[in-house]
Parts: sequence; C-alpha cells; structure tokens
Amino acid sequence: MQNESVAELFGTAHRLTLAGQAPQAAALYREWLACNPADPLGHAVYFNYGVLLSGLDDLAGAAIAFGEAIRRNATFLPPFINLGVVYERLGATEPAISHWAHATASLAALSGDSLAYKTTALKHIARVLEGAQRHAQAEEHLRQIIELAPRQRDVVQHWISLRQRQCAWPLLEPVGTLDRAALLRGMAPLSLITHTDDPILALALSAAYSRAEFGVPASFQTEADFAQRPAAPRLRVGYLSSDLRSHAIGHLTADMYRLHDRSRYEVFVYYCGIPQEDAVKARIRDSVEHWLDITPMDDDAALARMLADGIDILVDINGHTRGARTRLLSRRPAPVIVNWLGYAGTMGTPYHHYILADEVIIPPGSEIYYSEAVRRLPCYQPNDRHREVATPPTRAALGLPEDVVVFCSFNGTQKITRFGFDRWMQVLRGVPGSVLWLLKSSDAVDVKLRERAAAAGIDATRLIFAPMAGNAEHVARYAAADLFLDTAPYGAHTTASDALWMGTPVLTMPGRGFASRVCASLVRAAGLPELVCATPADYVAQAIALGRDPARLRGLRAGLLAARQTSLLFDTGNFVRHIEQAFDGMWQDFREGRLPRPDLRNLDTYLDLGAAEDHEAQETGTLPDYVARWRDRLARRNAFQHLPADGRMWSTP
Repeated sequence: MQNESVAELFGTAHRLTLAGQAPQAAALYREWLACNPADPLGHAVYFNYGVLLSGLDDLAGAAIAFGEAIRRNATFLPPFINLGVVYERLGATEPAISHWAHATASLAALSGDSLAYKTTALKHIARVLEGAQRHAQAEEHLRQIIELAPRQRDVVQHWISLRQRQCAWPLLEPVGTLDRAALLRGMAPLSLITHTDDPILALALSAAYSRAEFGVPASFQTEADFAQRPAAPRLRVGYLSSDLRSHAIGHLTADMYRLHDRSRYEVFVYYCGIPQEDAVKARIRDSVEHWLDITPMDDDAALARMLADGIDILVDINGHTRGARTRLLSRRPAPVIVNWLGYAGTMGTPYHHYILADEVIIPPGSEIYYSEAVRRLPCYQPNDRHREVATPPTRAALGLPEDVVVFCSFNGTQKITRFGFDRWMQVLRGVPGSVLWLLKSSDAVDVKLRERAAAAGIDATRLIFAPMAGNAEHVARYAAADLFLDTAPYGAHTTASDALWMGTPVLTMPGRGFASRVCASLVRAAGLPELVCATPADYVAQAIALGRDPARLRGLRAGLLAARQTSLLFDTGNFVRHIEQAFDGMWQDFREGRLPRPDLRNLDTYLDLGAAEDHEAQETGTLPDYVARWRDRLARRNAFQHLPADGRMWSTP
C-alpha cells in the first residue's frame, strides 16, 4: 500500500466503486492515507475520499476529508465546492455559501478549469439563495455566470425564469454579450409561452430547443421496428409523467385512470418524478393495472422496459417541463407518442405525433402552429369530482375585508406581465374599494407589486397576498373570492378549474397560442361563455361591470355550483370515453400507415424573425394583424433568400 501510486490508488478505488464495493474503496483510501501521511498529493486523495464518503451519506466523514484536503492545499478549490454541498445537506446554508463564495473570490485569473470551478460555485450559491426566497441575490449570481460563460444555456434559461417569477419588467434585460434577441433564442419553451403569445415563434423555439437539448439519439426505434409486432388483445396505453402525485397534474388526472375500459385498454403508468409519497400518488397507483417508477432507471433500461411491455401509445404528460424524460422519448419507446396536458404547447420534435386539444384551444385553422397532428376532445382537461376540499374559511380568517368585491388571481407570479398588471389596476380604479387577492411569491415580490400599484394611483393595501397552503385548504379559499381575473398570455389552467369547482366565476381573454386559450376552454365547458372576452378593453369593461354588480356575481356562483355534477368540465367519464376514441383513431392511423410526420421545415428562419421582435413593446397576442405581420416578415426574407415552401408559410390560420 505504501508503494502504490496515487494514480494506481484512484484506479483501484474507481473499479471497486463501479463494482458496487464503495465501502471497500473507502477503506482502501483510509489505509493509503495512514501509510502515506506526507505525500504531496494527499490533498487530492482526501478530496476523492470525501467524494466517496458523500456518496455513502457519511456527511460528517466527508466534511472532515474535504477539510483536510483544504488544510493541505488551500489553493485547491474543488474541496471548497464539495464541502459547501456537504454543509448544505447538513442544513448549514450560510457555511455552504461561505465556502462557495471563497471559491469564486479565489479566481483572479480564469483558465478553463478555474472558470468551471467558479461557475459551479456560483450555481450552488444561486440555487441555495433561490431556495431561501432570496431571489434577487440568486439572480445576481446567475448574471455573473452569464457574463463569464454566456453559452451555458441552462443558466440563461434559469436566469430568465427567475426574473419572470420576480415580475422583473422588462424581462429580457441585456446581460454580458447577450442582447434581447439572443436571450429570447436561449429561453426555455415554457418561459417563452409565459412571456409572449406568438405561437409561430413558440413552435420555432420548441424545435430549436429540442434539437439543441436532445439532438438525434445514437439508437432509436422507427415505424418499421414496430411493424411486425403481434396485435395484443387490448390496446396498451402508457402514461409517462413526473407529476402524478400531489401536483396540479396529479390532482387533475387522479380520477381518470380507473375509468378506462379495461376490456379494451391495458393502462400502464411510468412515473419519473421525486420519491414523494402522498395520497394522490397512492390513489393513482392503486387505480391502474401497471405502475412502474422509472426514476432510478437510465434511458436504456426504461426503453427496454417499455418495449418489453409492448406499449402501443405513450402519452407524454410532461412536455417541456421539469422532470421530463424527453431524451427517452427521442428513442421512441412506442409506435405512437402523444403530447398532452403537462406542457401547454407544441413540442417541436419529430417523435411527438399527436397533440390533444379541443376546438377552443386549437380552433380550426390554427393547426399550423403545431408540429404534431391535432386531435380534439370535447374538453381537453380532465377533472376530479371526488377531490378533497377543506371547509371554506371566512374572509376574516383569510385577512380579507368583508363587504367589498374581492378579485383574485391565484396564478403564479411568473404569469403576471406588465400589460396584465396594468389592466388589473384599471379594474381596481373602476371598482372603488375592491381588492386584488394574489398568491404570495416572496416578500420582495409582494413589495414590488405594491409599489407598482401605488405608482398607478392604487392604494397598495388593496393588494392582498395569500400564503401557500395545502391543496385541500387552497381550493377551499376560492369560495371567499367574487371573481377570478385571468392572466395573459399564459392563463389559468388547473387554477381555473379549482375556482370554477368552488363556484368562483373566471374572466378570461384568450389569445392565439395554446397556453393563452386553455382558460377559455374551461370557462366555456363550465357553462359561462359570456365570460370569455375578445379584447383587452372588453376584459377591463366586463371586470368593472361585474365588480359593480354583486348580485350578478352571486348568480354566476349559484349557477356554477348547481352545474358541478353535470357540466362538461367536470364529467370525467365523458372525458375518458373521448380520449379512448382518440387513441383508437391514432392506432388505426399507425396500423394503416397514416401516422403523421411532423413538419419542421424552415423553423430556423421563423426563430430568427420572431426573436428580432420586441415582445415587451406591445402585446403580441392582441395584435389584429398578427398573420399579416408574419407574412410581411417572411416575404422580405424570401426576397433576400429564397425559402423552400412549407405547410404553414403562406397559410391563413
């Protein structure tokens, strides 16, 4: 052991760890360190030993090992970063931040390695600050990374998302070498559809994002690989999601799976989320024939399992959201892949074949905004008539005034835009004494929104913030609101259904893209088409008129409550029958060689043109000449560079 070189030690320890013998590798490190107390590379050995102990959850031992590595060589920065992670896991966030800050401050000259150390430390600091609701500080640390390494797409995406949640307007503030157009091109698709209602741009960005993040896998299935699969007695439908738990998606779909016709459909659920156990997750798991947690599986193992299960239709209930397994989907684990519910827009991939919607969300003529073929249901969102709701609290218990009109909007703050906030201020001016009840984000964001209200001439105390609550308690408090005011361009989805279930009417203004039209679909399905507004002016005028007519608001509430058990929105059995019909049609398409092929032509050009627009100078979704503006841009580009014709370029939605 005394004569074994550090390189040999590392190699042996690595082989032991790969063989599942990490404790033996740790013992090897301990023995070597005891035999070689003065070795000049001892700091590196202590560091590797600490990494191994961290993986074994021996945090105290890892802290000692990293500390010894630092003592032996204070210029060696990796143990500072890892010791910070250990402190964070032990709940000591301030010492964690201190060690990461030391690493960032110790890098006067930036080499390739030191840049990586610095950006890693800054990411850790930003993550912990964000978790502590110190959003502005987290944003500043992400900004530093962008200035140092502007090509780190994940950092740019997170920075923009964090600014959205802080209602930082203008959102796309140039940073480092990135101007507004470069930032927009680097946005995550979910952030873009929250930022602007430009469905052509959303398609182009989704395609670019999918290509950059997932590319073309080294191996994948094709239609030919599935052609000779023997027919199963029942159609095998798989649902893939990270959110089938106490999450908006879990709450929406909890009652759906048990209602499938088991004589015709064999239902599989592939869960890929956090290891949280709760009543919703247990309910879904107990309601399906097959539940498999693929979270610990890599893509090869998950692919092999789905192929062995013989899945015919795989429903992606994540899309471009956190926890998705899109790289797995690119391997094509089923002949037919469907985009539904998790992401409110197009995926822009060659392997998502269908998107489920309804005639309100994707009206006839708007198919050009989607790479997938559109299949429509009577109402695209399922619901749960058996949901648990707590006893509604009084207004006094919620900190609300008793005898005024309470407008509410329990959408996340990332959905609040400058345009929408200005409309709300007009409504408050038009209904004296009314209040606006919002979902709390952080103290800093609450202060910012109250300051903006004061600047608009509204008493800041008329903005009231509801703290986070458990789902049953959260849904119950909708009963205290008189009217839900929707956001744009990303409107209320699950939040709208919750409000409508509790009898709270919802006022919405649909745009052109998927995310901007879901709420209109839900409001119509609940039986209130008159609350779907055509223009921003109509939205403000209707909100004021309703706010001045409490008797009408009470009548709308009574109608919603009376229709809960009969309205289309809450008829889960009807929903399941229609989604099964959609599955049948998709499977017939596949069997007869008609499976749609997504059209991804010319989308780089669309992204170039859309990114050049200033989407914060005007509200794209309200422009009456939206299609004409795109035609003009494309005509000018075509005059410069002839573009091959595609299926959407000159069509009129």
